[in-house]
Amino acid sequence: MKVSTIEKELNSLAYHGRGIVIGKSADGQKAVTAYFIMGRSVNSRNRVFVAEGDAMRTKAFDESKMVDPHLIIYYPVRVLGNKTIVTNGDQTDTIYELMDKQMTFEQALRTREFEDDKPNFTPRISGIIHRENGDMNFAMSILKSAEGDDSSCERFTYAYSNPLPGKAKFIHTYNGDGDPLPSFEGEPKTLELPAVDIDTLTDLIWKNLNEDNKVSLFVRYIDIATGDTETRIVNKNV
Repeated sequence: MKVSTIEKELNSLAYHGRGIVIGKSADGQKAVTAYFIMGRSVNSRNRVFVAEGDAMRTKAFDESKMVDPHLIIYYPVRVLGNKTIVTNGDQTDTIYELMDKQMTFEQALRTREFEDDKPNFTPRISGIIHRENGDMNFAMSILKSAEGDDSSCERFTYAYSNPLPGKAKFIHTYNGDGDPLPSFEGEPKTLELPAVDIDTLTDLIWKNLNEDNKVSLFVRYIDIATGDTETRIVNKNV
């Protein structure tokens, strides 16, 4: 298993698109998650993250510049009981609503596919953290077109039980820049999670995202035993 550092992985590409990180803190006490967005177009870059209770949503920074909100404005983060959902689109709501009706994470995502942004067909990436019996487990998913052909949707789910302290998984939408944008390939990557507080981790991730393309970052630490949370949000547009 190849294990990389956050710095090395984030600096490996100028354009990851959107990315989700989920893991367990080095001391084994916290579930850790991060979600970031990057943008190339004015529309994509014209966004900020806004906390809304225990959820988080995207919002236009300058409403007058918003062109097409349907893939831009959504809830990346929602909480359902002891489950925290993190995604790159409105499938957050799909997962929340269908899991509330006793469907599984994977079943909920079978009702969705990649985004309708031809020719990129941006993958839908999703993650869920589940706290139970004093521990955590999590899963990640990617829904992507088959070799850029929108007639076929490929669905991959990765489940992690008893995750190792000090390690995280990282999945993102694109394998770099291009036209069309190349989709992420393979399993989620394994990262070292340093033994640092939430402010230090937030700063580490933000500083290592490409300066031209980064837009917003969300980081949350969840106490596995109590469910108490610490959250940080950084927006390039302030």
